Amino acid sequence: MTVYTTLDSPLGELLLVGEESATAKGGTALAALTVPGRKNGPVVQDDWAEDADAFAEITVQLRSYFDGRLTHFDIEYTGSGSEFQQRVWKALEAIPYGSTLTYGDIAAHIGAPKAAVRAVGTAIGANPLLVVRPCHRVIGANGALTGYAGGLERKRQLLDLESHRRTT
Repeated sequence: MTVYTTLDSPLGELLLVGEESATAKGGTALAALTVPGRKNGPVVQDDWAEDADAFAEITVQLRSYFDGRLTHFDIEYTGSGSEFQQRVWKALEAIPYGSTLTYGDIAAHIGAPKAAVRAVGTAIGANPLLVVRPCHRVIGANGALTGYAGGLERKRQLLDLESHRRTT
């Protein structure tokens, strides 16, 4: 069964979507976390059940993250995506809090040729778990903020949050 809830955040109202799981804390594995206006983001369906309690653990972690107290998420999530996407997403999860890598760094990390940078960018753009799978930590080769499904202003907010936390 698919369940969902919304959560107010500094990025706007987040939509959390999950699937029931016998192994997840609270019984729900996170399938998507998205922000308002995300291109191709999930939309609540008629057969989904609203259940804030199913997301109690991730809600606590998200609030702690936005308060600058949490630097790593410990949640179960579903693993949909191609084999290539899974490799890219695993590389995203390895980027330390407060750090950034380039798209080329990610390509090199997964053993892809330099020419695969566009494919890496496409896989990053398909990341269904904004914030918790830190695609906001990937920047252009020249250090510029580029491409973020949640919008560049939100990417800047997240990077600023993490930069501030590191220095305080």
